[in-house]
Amino acid sequence: MIVNLYKAKKQQQPGMKYKELMASISADSGIGMRKVIQTISEYKNTGECKSPNKTKIRPTIIDKIDDFNKNAIRQKIHGFWLRNEIPTTKKIVQAINDDPDLPNLPSTSLRRVLKELNFEFTKINRNSALTERADLVVWRQKYIEDIRRYRDEGRTIYFLDETWVNAGQCSSKVSIDTSVKSHTDAFLKGLTTGPKNPSGEGKRLIVVHIGSADGFVEGGLLCFESKKNTADYHDEMNGDTFYDWFCGVLPRLKDNCVIVMDNASYHSVKKDPVPTTTWKKEDIQNWLKSKGVVLDKPMVKFRLLDMVNEIRPRHDKYVIDELAKQYDCIILRLPPYHCELNAIELAWPLVKNYVSMNNTTFKLADVKQLLIEGAERVKPTIWKNLISQTKAEEDKLWKIDFIVDYVLSAEVGTLTTTNGDTSSDDSSITSD
Repeated sequence: MIVNLYKAKKQQQPGMKYKELMASISADSGIGMRKVIQTISEYKNTGECKSPNKTKIRPTIIDKIDDFNKNAIRQKIHGFWLRNEIPTTKKIVQAINDDPDLPNLPSTSLRRVLKELNFEFTKINRNSALTERADLVVWRQKYIEDIRRYRDEGRTIYFLDETWVNAGQCSSKVSIDTSVKSHTDAFLKGLTTGPKNPSGEGKRLIVVHIGSADGFVEGGLLCFESKKNTADYHDEMNGDTFYDWFCGVLPRLKDNCVIVMDNASYHSVKKDPVPTTTWKKEDIQNWLKSKGVVLDKPMVKFRLLDMVNEIRPRHDKYVIDELAKQYDCIILRLPPYHCELNAIELAWPLVKNYVSMNNTTFKLADVKQLLIEGAERVKPTIWKNLISQTKAEEDKLWKIDFIVDYVLSAEVGTLTTTNGDTSSDDSSITSD
């Protein structure tokens, strides 16, 4: 459009000055002067104009790998420690690439994923071993200690989580009658060829539920249609939606119970946001004054933040935690990417399998009904078995932490390095 206007005006008024010509084109087209000048300059120099396409936002390797695969990668690393092997980048890459259920990762991409999973390299003598960050180990140890204590106290423990189900979800395996050769043959034999599977996944339902050893909580299922076309179903949930659902669920739970959930952002909305380094200095000062802190002398921003950290435990509270306290409930948050510690994660495949096996209409309303029926089929006896599996995972992770602690603190012998790979001569490491 700019070039066409330029050509027309040059033909109509060949004596017009350059600046006046640019201003006239800008006024007629409604496009800024700077863009007009850039476009005409590009046209004069190259004879053409490139389209100002938006830069495509490409997903990073972190975005491409979902939480389940991230958890599987972490379990691969834990497997080395359980076998008394020190995990190294070379070993981990090989283990991941040998697993057909995991994406192939070059070492550079793996390092980014490991950083996301809170892994780091720890020096052992002159070599390095891949270990989890200290704060994550502490979080996991405290979580396992807490849930064991709550069990010993006889409290009911509920497991809460979100998932999704597509309207087109169906079984990928079907039984085939090889004697039927065509649709006509099936018709003549009084048979049906069954419903045709959808070409795509269709619309999506976001699902929230909560359950315990007594089964899924009756009336605790929330389903709503996804409106965003994103790969991560967590994008659909927000603090308000979760809060409204949680308010309706709490009265259905037993007194003095414990609710296990992950650390998703909508689970962790702060009641009173605490200042961080991104806050302006004036806002930090106002926050401290609102908490009764006297600021009687000039202070730099980092000194103010240090004062914030001193009183943080009294004010760093979550909205749903305070709500749960009103019903004599405790919120227990899982460490990041530890879905194997959440028993409901084992219940979801059973519910989804029921949907897949019985989904014939591929309509959201029918899928929702199948979800309700599928949840009802996961009886308390099944839930008790799923919770037992979760307890076994807790014991394994507890053991791993002590194995790693032993390796890092004890004299384990001489470590050798071959082609960048690190291994231990000690093959008798235990958690004792």
